[in-house]
Amino acid sequence: MTEEKKSELTEYAGGWITERKGTGIPGFLKLAYPIIAIACGAYLFMYMNGEVTHSTRGPLVQQLNAVTGTSNTFMYVVGGLIAAYVVILLAVLFRKSKHEE
Repeated sequence: MTEEKKSELTEYAGGWITERKGTGIPGFLKLAYPIIAIACGAYLFMYMNGEVTHSTRGPLVQQLNAVTGTSNTFMYVVGGLIAAYVVILLAVLFRKSKHEE
């Protein structure tokens, strides 16, 4: 490889990952990461206490919840962590990186 082409490449992780200088994060990844994180949070809150509205399993899940109790406080803490992750992720995705300047 010529010196000119080598100078255009940036190496990370000791040469395991290489990319061209000035390459940004693709747009579909900027959208995919937050959408996946929000979907995980929505799933967490929809099924926080199990699938209690299901036609056949719902009554069994409700009985199990009555016997064992629920962990709503813990699930809200996990939801808060997911929200914090989404905010940090958005900040990292949409800020200009140091090597792009």
